[in-house]
Amino acid sequence: MARPSPGTLPPRGSQPRAPEPRTGFITPQQTPDHPGLVSGQAAGMGRATLLVALAACGFGSITVLMVVGSRHGLTLWSAMAWRYAIATPFLCAIAGRGLRAASWRRGAALLVGGGLGQVAISAISLSALRWIDVATLGFLFYTFPAWVAVIAVARGLERIDARKGTALVLALGGLVIIIGAPRAAALPLVGVACALGSAVIYAAYIPFLHWLRGPLSASAASAFVIAGAGIIYVLTAVARSELHTAMPGGAWAVVGTLALVSTVGTFIAFLNGLAVLGPVRTAIVSTIEPFYTTLLGAIVLGQHVGPGTVVGGALIAAAVLLLQRQPLVP
Repeated sequence: MARPSPGTLPPRGSQPRAPEPRTGFITPQQTPDHPGLVSGQAAGMGRATLLVALAACGFGSITVLMVVGSRHGLTLWSAMAWRYAIATPFLCAIAGRGLRAASWRRGAALLVGGGLGQVAISAISLSALRWIDVATLGFLFYTFPAWVAVIAVARGLERIDARKGTALVLALGGLVIIIGAPRAAALPLVGVACALGSAVIYAAYIPFLHWLRGPLSASAASAFVIAGAGIIYVLTAVARSELHTAMPGGAWAVVGTLALVSTVGTFIAFLNGLAVLGPVRTAIVSTIEPFYTTLLGAIVLGQHVGPGTVVGGALIAAAVLLLQRQPLVP
C-alpha cells in the first residue's frame, strides 16, 4: 500500500497546490514554426503519463500481494523485511552519487526518522487487512490528500476556501458511505481506524520528510528511508522469529514481486513520470490507484465490491482531483 509507497518524498498528490513542471508544456501557440516539437513533447507527456499510471498500479498491487502472501505463510513483518532488504541495494544504486551529497547527520535523520515513519505507515495500513478488504483499505487510505489540507489549515499555512471546503465535504461523504455509518452493518472499527490512522500519519509524514530531505534529491533521500525501514523490519522480524529463507516458492514469488516490481520498478517509473508531469498532473493520474486495487482484488482474491465502496471511492477521488486543481490567478 503505499504508502506502502516506496518512501519517496512529497510526490503523489502530497502538495495540493504544487507548481507546474519546470519543463512546461509546449503548445502550438508557443512554437508555430516547429510543429515537430509539439508532437515530440506530447509524446513525452504520453509516455510520462503511462509511467505514472504503471506506478500507481504497482503501488495498488501491494495490498493484494500481501493477502496472497499470507496464504503462503508470509507474515506482515517477514514480507516487508524481505521486500525492503531486497529493494534497498537497487534503490541505492539508482541514487548513485546523490547519496554522497548527504551529511552524516542528514543521512542518519532520514535513516532513523524517515525509516520509522515508513514502517509506521506501512505496518498500520497493512494491518487493516485483518478486518477490511483491499478495496476499502485503498479508498480509505487515499483520503490522505484531504488530511494534508486539514493539517495545513490547522497549522495556519492555508485557509479553507470554497474549493477546499467542497473537497473536504466530498471526502467526508465518501468516508461515511464506505464505512457504513450510521448503518448497523458498519465496517469493523479497528480496520477503519488502522486505514484512516495510517492516512493521517502519512499526511503528517509528508512535510516532515520534506524537511528531513533538505537539498537532497528525491532518489537519494528515498534510498535512505527505504534502507532505514528495511533495517527496522528485518530486526523486528528476527526478534519475532519470522524471518526465514526456507519458504515455499509462492512466498518467494510474492516477496520478489513486492521488492522488484512494486518497489524498485514502481519507484523508477514514478520518478521518471513525475519529472515530466510535475506533482499536480502526477497526482491526478495516480487517482487510478484505489480503483485498480479494487479491480485487482475482485479478480485475484474474489473479494466482492459493494456499490457503497464504489460510490464512496468515487467521491474521495473527486475530492483528490479538486484539491489538485490550480486556483485561477487573476
